Amino acid sequence: MKNIERLANVALLGLSLAPLVVNVDPNVNVIVTACLTVFVGCCRSVKPTPPSETMSNEHAMRFPLVGSAMLLSLFFLFKFLSKDLVNAVLTCYFFVLGIAALSATLLPAIKRFLPKKWNDDLIIWHFPYFRSLEIEFTRSQIVAAIPGTIFCVWYAKQKHWLANNVLGLAFCIQGIEMLSLGSFKTGAILLAGLFVYDIFWVFFTPVMVSVAKSFDAPIKLLFPTADAKRPFSMLGLGDIVIPGIFVALALRFDVSRKPALLYIVPAVIGFLALLEFDEGKDKGAEKLMPKARR
Repeated sequence: MKNIERLANVALLGLSLAPLVVNVDPNVNVIVTACLTVFVGCCRSVKPTPPSETMSNEHAMRFPLVGSAMLLSLFFLFKFLSKDLVNAVLTCYFFVLGIAALSATLLPAIKRFLPKKWNDDLIIWHFPYFRSLEIEFTRSQIVAAIPGTIFCVWYAKQKHWLANNVLGLAFCIQGIEMLSLGSFKTGAILLAGLFVYDIFWVFFTPVMVSVAKSFDAPIKLLFPTADAKRPFSMLGLGDIVIPGIFVALALRFDVSRKPALLYIVPAVIGFLALLEFDEGKDKGAEKLMPKARR
């Protein structure tokens, strides 16, 4: 699986850089990038120990409510405060978050070329004046933070779409790798809740669209187009991470039990069984058969 994961990483890197030199169909780019990101995140989530953060049924039920509260808060912030001020604060927040996410994403590749001592020996740093607060890190993490910091500085200064996408992909991969639904029941509750959440805020209120247009942060992937009026197609990170953590749970279940058909068959049959279709009795098919014989 590691070799396939490395190939997926290379493919994802190449696809991210491709629009700089050639025209890439944005629809194809969106689909392939999302699939590769989910694949990489799912592969990285397979570990001897479960992911560090596990969601309970109660958390899944509350998630749409918490998301709604955050969305409304951002809507009112942008409405009553200067957009530049709000986005400046958000840029600082995502600058720090981006360094952490990108460093963690690059760390497995960087660790292979560093001494074992750099990977294993912990450095404990205490905050000045708050000695009870401490941070643990390794030299390898410091090395990984260097390219992470460079990309974050580039993003903060230029807001270039490639820097935005690099940070966005790092957030997606880390989200899929580190978060766990715990059970398929929890996943079903979460997806059902977010299904209603998305429909309500997108189609029945102007809140989601307004926040998305005002929010200048790497919370979406940008795909260059040939249309001057609409230079980018966009894909929200949540549209990758939320399905991704569900797929990651299915992969870990498969790795632990190795019963792929156990969940593939119900997934395929479950929905199609509801459709009343008999190919032998289909009149449309009968009309096409003589033509096919000719």
